[in-house]
Amino acid sequence: GAKSIPWGTVIEAFTDYDETFTDHLIVRELRLPRTYLGLIVGSALGTAGALMQGGTRNPLADPGLLGVNAGAAFAVVLAIWWFGITSVLGLVWFAFIGAAAASVLVYLLGTAGRGGATPVRLALAGAALAALLGAFTRGVTLLAQATLAQFRFWAVGSLAGRGDDLALQILPFIVVGLVAAIAVARQLNAIALGDDAARSLGTKVGVTRAISVLSITLLCGGAVAVAGPIGFVGLVVPHAARAWFGPDQRWLIPASALSGAAFLLFCDTAGRVVARPGEIQVGIMTAAIGGPAFIFLVRRTRMAQL
Repeated sequence: GAKSIPWGTVIEAFTDYDETFTDHLIVRELRLPRTYLGLIVGSALGTAGALMQGGTRNPLADPGLLGVNAGAAFAVVLAIWWFGITSVLGLVWFAFIGAAAASVLVYLLGTAGRGGATPVRLALAGAALAALLGAFTRGVTLLAQATLAQFRFWAVGSLAGRGDDLALQILPFIVVGLVAAIAVARQLNAIALGDDAARSLGTKVGVTRAISVLSITLLCGGAVAVAGPIGFVGLVVPHAARAWFGPDQRWLIPASALSGAAFLLFCDTAGRVVARPGEIQVGIMTAAIGGPAFIFLVRRTRMAQL
């Protein structure tokens, strides 16, 4: 972080904690919660990205594809503007509800009519809903300057100022989402061959996609609610994991969870170090690091089919 603390003092903060010592307080009350929150959020976004890319067979899918970020952002704006809520703890639940509602609405729109939920329908429904909610969000923030000031702090994407209570509240949702993602990994391998081929192999395509959407909602909703719409983690991490572990979802999903946690923690640490004594928010760092990394991966692998 901005303040240099010797390794010996860091170790003492765990072995011989003194709450009157400022350095110990920084380690235990600020940096430790921020670290495991980064691990939780990173693993959630990495897993959600792998699920989106596998379930929609779209190598450019990310948490914004199903309208998750747009739904969470619109709910946060409403919470600030209509209800006057400004605390992070209060905004978390509105963001989670907005993300969940957007995901469910996209899935309902994608399943309407013949053929059920196809990758193209889900992508189009998500893009349309994201554009609509984005317009509403911009309209509210332009009308209410106080709302805009509060919203900008959340929308940049940050792990700063989030304590133990927030991490504990989203952890159950993240755990359930991870378990659901692992449960459908084998079925996603079949869907990668195409819906008709998957059905011929005995895979229930509709059920698999429904569970995937539920998992994505829990993972992205919890992560976006507590840290804001952090970009590029769900886009870059699955491609990097796929380059190392191959396209098998049974390996790819756990690898994306671990890689996402490592990548987000690295970006957050870099943002605290490169601009001392100031700080660059993690959402900016993931874009600065993830953008070039994604271009490199795409050019190197030529965007292999999923």
